[in-house]
Amino acid sequence: MGVLSPSCSVFYVTTYHDIPADLLNPALGQRLASLDSIQMPDWAAYVKTGVHTEKPPTSKDWWAMRCAALLRKVARNGPIGVNHLSQNYGGRKATRSAPARPAAASRKIIRVALQQLETSGLVAKADLKVVSSEDGDQKLYSGRVCTNQGQKLLDEVAHSLKEEAEKSYPGLSKY
Repeated sequence: MGVLSPSCSVFYVTTYHDIPADLLNPALGQRLASLDSIQMPDWAAYVKTGVHTEKPPTSKDWWAMRCAALLRKVARNGPIGVNHLSQNYGGRKATRSAPARPAAASRKIIRVALQQLETSGLVAKADLKVVSSEDGDQKLYSGRVCTNQGQKLLDEVAHSLKEEAEKSYPGLSKY
């Protein structure tokens, strides 16, 4: 799984941090598409990914790619919530003659994708806090984190892409 450095006895393991997202996300999307719990909902073919876009995505595998990108982002930045992720996936909304303004992406798409990743066991809710109020107890989560199974999947895909990444990005071989 790893490589032993010839100059010293340090064991290097390729992780998802070492592979660029433009190589990792398509391969991870293919792996996620093979899972039964990751399926594009029927309504997802007709919805836009945010108010800043004019049309729905045209790619056939956009749901698997979004799930892959979400899994990678949750693993890198977790615990992270739906609101923060929607701001990351948002864009610029044109407002007639006024300058463009930032717009958030669809929270429904992100929420359902994260729920499917939870069902697969790749992502979990983190840091449950119970807050007492006059209306009763409320459960507050600080976001979602990547599970051990999710880390393992990310690292397996990254390790399989190591040679391709070194060919595409020659400077990566020294890391």
